[in-house]
This record gives sequence, structure tokens and C-alpha cells, in this order.
Amino acid sequence: MKFNGVNHLAMATGDMDKTILFWRDLLGMRLVAGLGQPGYRHYFFEISPYDLLAFFEWKGVEPMVKKEHGSPVKGRFGFDHVSFGVEEEEDLWELKDKLEAAGFWVSKVIDHGFIHSIYSYDPNNIPIEFSHNVSGTDIRKNPFMGDKQPTKLAIEGSEPQINKNPVKRATPIGERIVYPGVGSELFHGYKNVE
Repeated sequence: MKFNGVNHLAMATGDMDKTILFWRDLLGMRLVAGLGQPGYRHYFFEISPYDLLAFFEWKGVEPMVKKEHGSPVKGRFGFDHVSFGVEEEEDLWELKDKLEAAGFWVSKVIDHGFIHSIYSYDPNNIPIEFSHNVSGTDIRKNPFMGDKQPTKLAIEGSEPQINKNPVKRATPIGERIVYPGVGSELFHGYKNVE
């Protein structure tokens, strides 16, 4: 099995117009799909030819509480920030200037050894990072473990340990059913199932 990127990251907003202004108009990500019905929207922005960023819009969603990227938290937690890659180092500086000109806080350019990054927040206070790979350094080709006390499983290396969870029964072709989802009627003519 091979993955081809991030199909989409799903976020939430209470104000789709502010979200469109930021992601499409300020950052330049094309709005490529919009699903919806009264009380529900699900819009998709193109990050790259393979990656999308999606937002649900629901009434009552408030911006997140701002949290510094990577700072420790306590209790239940599932999301810290999302990083978007840029092609050129110059793109980081252009993004920094655009974000500042639009009144958004943006960090200094930070050197992480294998990437240079800037950090900011969207109008929903979703913590975002933009990263450029350092020239000559490719952790996909040459994985690097810099943890001085790596976990037991991390010591096993970068390659998947595929025999740890063998499939006991593969789904037979005759049992493989794909059900229509909300919004699929826009593309396939299905009726909403209630």
C-alpha cells in the first residue's frame, strides 16, 4: 500500500466567509468543492495537486482558544497544528509579509535543521505552520531520529513493521458496498438517505 499525500484535513469554522477570505484570497488556495444544505457546509481548498484542506461550517462553532504551537497541554487533546509545505525559501518570506500586512500575527522564520518554518493562526485560531525543506536535506530519503531517548518502537527504525497486525479475514468482493454520503448527490445524483 502506498499513500499519495494528505487527501484532506478537516477543520471546523463558524464563519465560512472569513475562512474563504483567509485560505483562498490571502493564501491563494483554490476553493475546489463546496457541499452543503441548510445548516451545513463542507468546503474544500486545494493545497497541492494531491492535498486538500476542508472546513465544516456549523452554527455555534467559535474560534479555538489560541495555544502556542507545540506548547504542552494537559487532558484530552487531539490537534496541535498543521504544516503546509512551500516550494521555495522565498515563499516563506512572501507569506510572512502577506500575513503581517493582513493583520495576522506571524512568527520569525525558525530553523529546525531539516525545514525552515513560520507559524501563524487562521481566523478560527487554527494553528498553522508553513515549511520549506532545507536544501540538501531530505528526511524522506534519509530518516533522522534526533531523540536522545527514543521509544522502544522508534528504535525499530523508520520502516513499517507490517507483520504485527495480520488481517484475519479480508472483505470479500461481494461484501464491498460503497454508501452515498452527504453531498455525494452533487456529483452522482444520489438522494439524501434519512
